[in-house]
Amino acid sequence: MKLKLLKIVFLLALIAGTCFYCAYMRSAFQIITGETMNTYYRVTMRTSQEDTMLRNEIREALQQINNEMSVFENVSDLSQFNKNTDLGWIDVPEDLAVVLKEAYQIYQQTNGYFDPTVGRLVDLWGFGTHKIQRIPSQDEIKESQNTVGFNKISFSRDFRKAKKPNSDIYLNLSSIAKGYAVDKIAALLDKKGYTDYIVEIGGEVKAKGSRAKKSKGWNLGIARPEEGKVTDFEYVVRLKDMAVATSGDYRNNFYMENKRYSHTINPKTGLPVDHNLAAVTVFDKECMRADGLATGIMVMGENKGLEFANNNRIPAVMFVRNENEDGYQTLVSNEAKKLLKDDLQKASQNKEEQKEK
Repeated sequence: MKLKLLKIVFLLALIAGTCFYCAYMRSAFQIITGETMNTYYRVTMRTSQEDTMLRNEIREALQQINNEMSVFENVSDLSQFNKNTDLGWIDVPEDLAVVLKEAYQIYQQTNGYFDPTVGRLVDLWGFGTHKIQRIPSQDEIKESQNTVGFNKISFSRDFRKAKKPNSDIYLNLSSIAKGYAVDKIAALLDKKGYTDYIVEIGGEVKAKGSRAKKSKGWNLGIARPEEGKVTDFEYVVRLKDMAVATSGDYRNNFYMENKRYSHTINPKTGLPVDHNLAAVTVFDKECMRADGLATGIMVMGENKGLEFANNNRIPAVMFVRNENEDGYQTLVSNEAKKLLKDDLQKASQNKEEQKEK
């Protein structure tokens, strides 16, 4: 009888403990998820009070960005700019102006390896709004290249007005808009007084504060870029008051005649990149900037990319395919070694501990 009573007491205690833990998790964090920009988003805040209005505010902010910058929305401001045949000055909405200004700065810094006017070439290869993937002719590539060059577009000093020299110039901001959206949601959370949160949109991330009182940030995994499967994290880094963005060619490509064609188009050649750099992750205070720089370095390739990152003091982690064999090697820029020193050591130690077990 005593044993039965003890079992009942134990069971009740277990149920009570489980309920308390679930209630604690609900009260400790507010998590908001959804879809935007043909991908997903997840916003996690460490808070004891749930804001019932926040979900709608986040959705509306993301919808506003989509309405201004999506090339997949025919009525977006960017689509209207692309379709416009009037070569006069065009008004630019505020959010779009911020992104265009940052994009222009990254375009100049990367010497044109990051170039949003590559849009027609992206479409030509079937990676943009036109989803028919094929190998275009040299004449088609040459004709599309005539529209490439961000410096061909004229902007007012505040980027609230833009003018293009010919109607065929086509902007695609997919390689920087997600990063801006992350920054925008982070700014919304700051305004509302949140001090501990992490925002993710399609793999682009920004974190502030920490996940728990005793922790020193939010843990973020950097996965090996392997096609067609979910892979283990190569590194687990601690992110605090920092953003991170990744550009890679391992999830969006096609094969034709036994050759692989990447969705990352080199604006200088009009061709998909053909180097061994599979993915690059960049850290910065602003996710928009990390997003654009990651794309620029991805276009450069491993050698130019690492040199560029070191010369410009950019924290970057690169995965490079091994020649004629499976697997990858990792290149870490000088600034990334400083920024991630403790985390990279711990990742290595964790691997050794797992082997021993």
